Amino acid sequence: MAGFKQRWGITNNFQLLLIIVVFAINGSLSARISTFLMFFLGINNENTHWVFYYLALIILVLPIYPFLLMGFGYLFGQSKFFFPFSKKMLKSMGLGFLFK
Repeated sequence: MAGFKQRWGITNNFQLLLIIVVFAINGSLSARISTFLMFFLGINNENTHWVFYYLALIILVLPIYPFLLMGFGYLFGQSKFFFPFSKKMLKSMGLGFLFK
């Protein structure tokens, strides 16, 4: 854990705990939202080949994840950590124009 704290610039264990909780909540919720959107669009395991189903799920999760990460980072008081992290992620996806 000391390696994470040093690399991420975290000052105490409570801050590290909050960051881990935000990552856990965000990962689960972004997958749930993406699954709900796929259901809303009529895409499910029964009518879609598994390769295309999971490809569509990944394509939906990728843009949702960084926005939720910024939101939950703000709610948990860790926006200094999560905003640059999310911006970097969005820039790598080609969505960096949203922050100019």
